[in-house]
Amino acid sequence: MKLLQIQDDGWGIRKDDLPILCERFTTSKLQTFEDLHTIGTYGFRGEALASISHVSHLTIITRTNDSPCAYRAEYSNGKLVDNGSANPKACAGNQGTIITVEDLFYNMESRRLALKNASEEYSKILEVVTRYSLHNCKVGFSLKKEGENNNDLRTPPNSTVADNIRLLYGMQIARELIPSFCEDGSYNFKMSSLISNGNYSMKKSTFILFINNRLVESSGMKKALDGIYSAYLPKGSHPFIYLSLEVEPRNVDVNVHPTKHEVHFLHEDAIISIIGNSIDKILQGSNQSRTFYIQSLLPGAAISSTVVKSSESKNKKGSIGDHTVISTDKDIENSSSLAPKFLVRTDPKEQTLEKFLTKMTSDTSDNVPSSQTSRSGLQTPNSISSKSTCMSIERRNMNLDSVKILCERIKSDCHNELLTTFRNHSFIGCVDRTHALIQHDTKLYMANSVMIR
Repeated sequence: MKLLQIQDDGWGIRKDDLPILCERFTTSKLQTFEDLHTIGTYGFRGEALASISHVSHLTIITRTNDSPCAYRAEYSNGKLVDNGSANPKACAGNQGTIITVEDLFYNMESRRLALKNASEEYSKILEVVTRYSLHNCKVGFSLKKEGENNNDLRTPPNSTVADNIRLLYGMQIARELIPSFCEDGSYNFKMSSLISNGNYSMKKSTFILFINNRLVESSGMKKALDGIYSAYLPKGSHPFIYLSLEVEPRNVDVNVHPTKHEVHFLHEDAIISIIGNSIDKILQGSNQSRTFYIQSLLPGAAISSTVVKSSESKNKKGSIGDHTVISTDKDIENSSSLAPKFLVRTDPKEQTLEKFLTKMTSDTSDNVPSSQTSRSGLQTPNSISSKSTCMSIERRNMNLDSVKILCERIKSDCHNELLTTFRNHSFIGCVDRTHALIQHDTKLYMANSVMIR
């Protein structure tokens, strides 16, 4: 890695602090020994800069607000380089600090050979900066390769986490996010998150966890949330989760991993359980909008739509929103191949059991005697045609009081919920010779088709 440069517009570093800037254990974050128990920063200069100065050529240009000029300092092995000239050296510069790392691992061949190509290393840097820019929404970030004019990442200052997700990860994820908040006084923690609902899933899991504003990993937290989402997402799918957790700094152990990527904290199981229950309740009540993909299982059956987005949210008058057709059969016929999502059928209006119960094939109609007569005694050879495939049943108007009383009694004894189920059900498929699966609303039933009259 030839060059890595980081620039900010912060307070800058005073000239008097430059000689000890890259020495080990150097920090301006602690004033007393007791401050070690309440560390809430990203790290110390004595950790990062001291290590980098031993394996690269490090140059720092900095200027404070009250300084008349900027100062340039070069370091090697934690000390200022003695090159015979003034070091640090006065120069022109803006307020803030510019850290330039050149020839990383120039003196460690084995470590340099372990680095992958420039593109892979840059993609890892891009991932880290993307996640920090997402969390630190009040600060603007920009990232680009050397020699290129366009930024690969750029976020505006004074933004929000939701806006940064929309900018960095796309509108498709941002519109499916649900905010979640949780707080517990007994364990002294606060949690805020943006999680995807049951309508969105991806093949690769995206879990962004910040504990006390530091990007870390927690295997226990990730495993618990994956278990919760397994009840809402298809098998093999994963959610998008951004979670920020604030706990007492003294309760966090950051030294369980060599690179400090993974942390453990006090009362970890109890806190994870509380957070999991809070997210589970939010997911249970987030069924305002779901997308279903449908396709008939019967070959040659007419399909009015293949993708229907049903909104279960009520409007101002309290009525349920209508179905909106997104894609039609014509669009699918024009496509070269059918996606697997089009092979699932849930439309309640495509096929019902009544169609099979009242259907008569031509072979059955041929066995009916042609000498069948009507009620008046006249022969009606045209009443049954071999070409007809469906027998229509018409209800006759009856004027007999006994028949009317019988009809009223049947209506009064009828089970309204069961009647609604059979009127508006959808036929799923046959289980065996006597049983069939039907669906009504969100429930699946197995019906004895022989007993249905």
